Amino acid sequence: MRRRIAVFGPVALMALVVAMVSALVAYGGPGVAAAGTTPGAAPAAASAGCGKAPTLASGTNTIQSGGQTRQYILRLPANYDNSHPYRLVFGLHWLGGTMNDVDSGGTDGYNWSYYGLRKLADAAGNGTIFVAPQGNNNGWANPNGQDVAFIDAMLNQFQSGLCIDSGQIFSAGFSYGAAMSYALACARPTVFRAVAVYSGANLSGCTPGTQPVAYIGLHGLRDNVLPIADGRALRDTFVRNNKCTPQNPPEPAPGSLTHIVTTYSGCLPGYPVTWAAFDGAGHDPGPIDGSTGDGWHTWTSGVVWNFFTQFQSGQPPTSTPTTTPTTTPTTPTTTPSTNPPPNGACSATYQTSNSWPGGFQGLVTVTAGTTAISSWTVRWTLASGETISQVWSGTLTTNGSTATVTNAAYNGSLQPGATTTFGFLATGTPPPAPAMSCTSP
Repeated sequence: MRRRIAVFGPVALMALVVAMVSALVAYGGPGVAAAGTTPGAAPAAASAGCGKAPTLASGTNTIQSGGQTRQYILRLPANYDNSHPYRLVFGLHWLGGTMNDVDSGGTDGYNWSYYGLRKLADAAGNGTIFVAPQGNNNGWANPNGQDVAFIDAMLNQFQSGLCIDSGQIFSAGFSYGAAMSYALACARPTVFRAVAVYSGANLSGCTPGTQPVAYIGLHGLRDNVLPIADGRALRDTFVRNNKCTPQNPPEPAPGSLTHIVTTYSGCLPGYPVTWAAFDGAGHDPGPIDGSTGDGWHTWTSGVVWNFFTQFQSGQPPTSTPTTTPTTTPTTPTTTPSTNPPPNGACSATYQTSNSWPGGFQGLVTVTAGTTAISSWTVRWTLASGETISQVWSGTLTTNGSTATVTNAAYNGSLQPGATTTFGFLATGTPPPAPAMSCTSP
């Protein structure tokens, strides 16, 4: 997995500075797109390609954009159905990376394809189309909005030639790809339902950057390529735009080799902001708790997948502010109060993050109590007809109708009040929130 880490030598750094200057020049508003149109300014659920024979196939494709021939890899679900509107996820590569690296998963193969999201999508029922575009010079400098226009051109092509759920368009990227995902959130807030920004910085621009978009940022304390302060700055753009309550979210202690995921409160309905900070790996999208290494069994894939799939099919929320906020919230001098830690060793809360006919996806948040814990066990009773088929970020055992999940090797140690999550896929009907117990030896 190390082969995907971006390394910025002197020449690359100079090129990056030039790219930043170019990208930060205003490059046109949301009305600028290939052929003079913006895809999905007020997206309906089903695109124009629904009900028609697909005009595109899986594999490498080319498209004209800005006088250039650009490439991307498209991956349609097995047994593609032209009557079913699919979720669409862009996977953007890092500096020096390629569309092939994202699509193939590199040395980790299928398990890390599209930052691990493809495997989770397949397990959830093949409801997602993935696309990996190729950046110019293996980066995303986005001069004068060039790369935003490239994304626009692809979206126009996909929506006319495939059955896309236009309210379910997402982007995930690492490093330079994270910067480009951030730029897309700024430039196309009515097109992208949410973005995932792994270890990013403002390298590809942010114009106009004033409207809300659901946002998850992930960044390492030890990042010596794009420092975590850069990631915090990107996050705070959407804390403001989404009108979340400002706070200094908790981050793991240096040397703890763990991670903390915080969901902001007070955000506009349908526009959450989540921040995941980790200690261990440096500039990396796949950190593993308990080590300074990385790998496809990272916790980040499940966290991002759960963030994306919490949004239901259909149009984006209609609660976008009619005017741009006139003031910037100030950061409090002390961290705002949060829910107190549970009185016991730990607690567990459940939510259904996605569902489909005959199955659903669950997310469980484990919170440590008032003292640190080194392991945890969550138990609950399965509903009649419910069967769990897959678990990530934990180990499952069942005994009759009782399900028991213990921590994975990398997420058992939690500081007081810290949280971690595990997810699962199940057959059956999503139940009301089950009563869950959490214990720690």
